[in-house]
Amino acid sequence: MERVYTTPLLDKLGIRPGMRVAVVEVDDTTIRGEIADRTNDLVEGWPEPETDVVLLAADSTEELARLADLATRIKPNGAVWVVSRKGKAATLRDVEVIAAAKAAGLVDNKVASFSATHTALRLVIPRDRRPR
Repeated sequence: MERVYTTPLLDKLGIRPGMRVAVVEVDDTTIRGEIADRTNDLVEGWPEPETDVVLLAADSTEELARLADLATRIKPNGAVWVVSRKGKAATLRDVEVIAAAKAAGLVDNKVASFSATHTALRLVIPRDRRPR
């Protein structure tokens, strides 16, 4: 028997009221409306400084080159979610995302189903590199 999860997507992504969120090239019109209903601090494109959550669409390793720059835009306890295709349509493997994250000084710590066609991998600043 297949397990059915009912946690809303924004809860899975850790997006709470009042958070600053940036959506970078994610081709999903539904998510923008859901985020706008939860917070009024939504940016389309490059994130403002001290952003809580960044949703980055990536389907190639070249698109992951922005991770190092994005890491400087998030809060110390913020996150960059890399949203990519899943299943047979996938063009990016999780190990490639993890390697790019490591090169950018980030670590992965969660995966979530973003939609029926996309998955998301959360990248964060390691705890030992966060200000105390």
